[in-house]
Amino acid sequence: MKKQNLDGFIVPHDDEYQNEYIPAYAERLMWATGFSGSAGAALILQDKALMFTDGRYTLQVRNQADSAFFEYIDITETDPGAWLAENAVMGWRIGYDPMLHTSANVAKLKDAANKTGFTLVAVTQNPIDTAWTDQPAVPLSPVRPHDLKFAGKSSAEKRKEIAAAVAKAGADTALITAPPSLAWLFNVRGGDVSRSPLPLSRALLNKDGSAVFFVAPEKIGNDLPAFLGDDVDVRAESDVATALEKLGKQGAKVAVDPMLAPSKFSDDLKAAGAVIIDMTDPCALPRAAKNATEIEGTRTAHIRDGAAVTQFLHWLDTEAQSGDVDEISAAKKLEEIRAQSDALRDLSFDTISGAGSNGAICHYKVSTDSNIKLDRGTLFLIDSGGQYQDGTTDITRTVPVGDVTDEMRDRFTRVLKGHIALATMKFPAGTTGHQLDMVARKPLWDVGLDYDHGTGHGVGSFLGVHEGPQRIAKAPNSQALKPGMILSNEPGFYKAGEFGIRIENLVVVTPPKPVPGGEREMMEFETITLAPINLDLVVVELLTVQERDWLNDYHARVRSTLAPLVPAEIKGWFENATRAI
Repeated sequence: MKKQNLDGFIVPHDDEYQNEYIPAYAERLMWATGFSGSAGAALILQDKALMFTDGRYTLQVRNQADSAFFEYIDITETDPGAWLAENAVMGWRIGYDPMLHTSANVAKLKDAANKTGFTLVAVTQNPIDTAWTDQPAVPLSPVRPHDLKFAGKSSAEKRKEIAAAVAKAGADTALITAPPSLAWLFNVRGGDVSRSPLPLSRALLNKDGSAVFFVAPEKIGNDLPAFLGDDVDVRAESDVATALEKLGKQGAKVAVDPMLAPSKFSDDLKAAGAVIIDMTDPCALPRAAKNATEIEGTRTAHIRDGAAVTQFLHWLDTEAQSGDVDEISAAKKLEEIRAQSDALRDLSFDTISGAGSNGAICHYKVSTDSNIKLDRGTLFLIDSGGQYQDGTTDITRTVPVGDVTDEMRDRFTRVLKGHIALATMKFPAGTTGHQLDMVARKPLWDVGLDYDHGTGHGVGSFLGVHEGPQRIAKAPNSQALKPGMILSNEPGFYKAGEFGIRIENLVVVTPPKPVPGGEREMMEFETITLAPINLDLVVVELLTVQERDWLNDYHARVRSTLAPLVPAEIKGWFENATRAI
């Protein structure tokens, strides 16, 4: 930083593609701070440093980022730009890597700079990369075709539809930078990103439906160009800069998502003479609203995955009750059971295996240093998922180890009540997830409790386990829920230092349909995750008749659907685990 005459440098968690889960080479925030969470940022100054994280990581950041060096700040209240707007000294030079920050983010930083008089500096060499002498190499995993029997729609059809939206926006071409959108648009999958089958790449989609797909040549097999067809020109990713300069010289109108594209791309286009049209990633909404083939594939994946999770829950309820099993061995056991299916391609994220007090850390990541045993008298929270070609799964279950307290059972039941309330909601077209969030929280709010994470996130189809633009959360979100969207339903409760509870199923938004006696058609959620919810933790007296009916109906469906897939030796346990209450 001193060599670059910088007083400070902003280190986001983001990589050059705005991925949530990022390749090892891009874990700059973790290398600099020790913090391994999936969201956050650091501001490193010459005499001190600050860590910005949200409520999911309140405990984790304090365990990983040394308080001797870092001050901890809630990013939902104060982000790096807001802190600089209040605290920066006039004349400071604050550096940022323009490949790691979007245009929208840089605009906020520039506003902060205008308020306090510091200078924002786009660096050409990231100081982290200079200091990180053993930085891993950029991944070069093969790009593979994603068969039509899983995708449900050809790339040509998708490109035609998206190109029409680009033309309607008044653009000649659209710069697509998000790997999930590229994977969806071209019907390809890769392996560059941890737990997500994504190819690191870029594209230009022209208003006539033709496209240029920029991807490292080392990733391209002999079959890919023919699969993509003549209307897709495959070029090296290193050619992006030249292509953007050419568009600028032509005075082209280029659609760019300011929330996703690196600010460097926008800067280069403007400098070369292009006209930039701000446009939300045109692939995002079509990607989120799954077609019939994708939905049916996801249902199939959840049946397969649910059978594996059910076997694991039996193991937890029998062998793991000894008090000798630890978090790592439990996570490995679940992965081992899932892997018995030849259909498993990967986990969809690193398993959150939290025993006792570690379960109170919402996005806990077990390590050899933090690994503890599943002691009797505690709760164990396991959040996990699988990647299958026909769908992506994500499920959380909380189970008792030995006898647990009345408080734990009360909190579990209130979380369950919130889960059921959301699962049974009817809502009209135009409703956002933000409007539904509080129904899942009300049973906790009634007794002065809450949780500091969203209630639901979007999920991809053999893509990212976290997918926008839909979500269910306190934070305002203008995206209306659409038929075919897949989301999680995962209220929770966390008592710091003692225990954590979360119950998570995935749901799909159904098409609107009439309600008997009603005047407006309503959409609903179809629950597609199938695995027992622990009944020993349920305080039946706290449930209404309707809530008991939902739970009994859900378990009847779990029992009838999974019975043919559950090993004979656990059938008795399975019948009891899904019994009517």
